[in-house]
Amino acid sequence: MRCVMRVARQTAHESGQAQPDRIAVTDKATTEALNSYFDFLDYNSGSIMTEQIPADDWKRLHVIDVRDAGQFAKQHIPGAVNIEWRRVFAERATLPKDKTILLYCNTGSFSAQSAMALRLAGIENVRILHGGFAEWKRGGGMEAHARAAKERK
Repeated sequence: MRCVMRVARQTAHESGQAQPDRIAVTDKATTEALNSYFDFLDYNSGSIMTEQIPADDWKRLHVIDVRDAGQFAKQHIPGAVNIEWRRVFAERATLPKDKTILLYCNTGSFSAQSAMALRLAGIENVRILHGGFAEWKRGGGMEAHARAAKERK
């Protein structure tokens, strides 16, 4: 996928009106991939909350911590592997096709960028941990599902 950026400058005297200084133009393949991606999404599509994952289900996920190695070394979700968010797309060929890939960072922003890149590459078994590591800890970690169920009763 290639994105071409063209800069078009127009002066106000050419058209009699002020015009934007820059116009972004993307190639057809990029536009189609983005349209397909956004057609697929709804508000929370692709994200999952810690409370939705029973403790036994964590082992069925391929959990990727997209934070830097230093943060990962200090603390991470048990069983997670560390691939910094900037490297996830480059490492896509090594990711499992038969398991759900769960990405997380501190709050969800970097994992969302990584997930979008993977989905645009055709990898659809990707989910984002809503709220990231901070929300995972706040919600009770691996026991968040059981804790939430208990609170509902």
